[in-house]
Amino acid sequence: MSEILRITDLAVSYGHIEAVKGISLTLNKGEITALVGANGAGKSTTLLAISGLLKPARGQVWLDDVDLSQLSPHKIVRSGVVQVAEGRAILTTLTIHENLELGAYTRRDKVQIAQDMDWVYSLFPVLKQRAGGLAGNLSGGEQQMLAIARALMARPRVLLLDEPSMGLAPLLVREIFRVLKEINRTGLTIFLVEQNVRQALRIAQHGYVLETGKIVLADSGENLLHNPRVIQAYMGG
Repeated sequence: MSEILRITDLAVSYGHIEAVKGISLTLNKGEITALVGANGAGKSTTLLAISGLLKPARGQVWLDDVDLSQLSPHKIVRSGVVQVAEGRAILTTLTIHENLELGAYTRRDKVQIAQDMDWVYSLFPVLKQRAGGLAGNLSGGEQQMLAIARALMARPRVLLLDEPSMGLAPLLVREIFRVLKEINRTGLTIFLVEQNVRQALRIAQHGYVLETGKIVLADSGENLLHNPRVIQAYMGG
């Protein structure tokens, strides 16, 4: 598979505390790559650095031959890297449809935007049923669906997902992961940060395990799913 995004020696600090300690990893085009680990390992910090919301202390993030670490967050979005933030960050006083329209604010291709709107509504029928309602009236799971759908409206080349299963009931978690597999089948590259290690590795072609800011394991999702160290540390033994 061809490489689409590459991180080299990325380090990110909060004051004197180094949260990410010089990690390197690659995302292959059209694949799901999972970054898993315990709370506080540095997973979300890694995504924020890719998105330009945190400036690295050192290292680079390359999208093909473009160094994203030199770009502002809005230019990173325009380049094709779009993040679904932890906590969803939907606009609660706007309608579901208005939230989705804002996802496409960098685009001018009206016909394709309309087609993409139909597509995301087919992925999440509940959003179509309630399109004219306020986003703030959605349940937590529905808000997560809206956050993913809104990101897809930007037509990303790489979709970054930060803890999409957080706080959701098991039935909704399974539905979110089913949709992520369906999205990936269209060829979209996904970088998935997730504490639900079992679910993440089940759908990921490749995975990395992050512990206290360092990558300690890297393998196929299948191999990591059956790795004794991963089972012991993250799946209750």
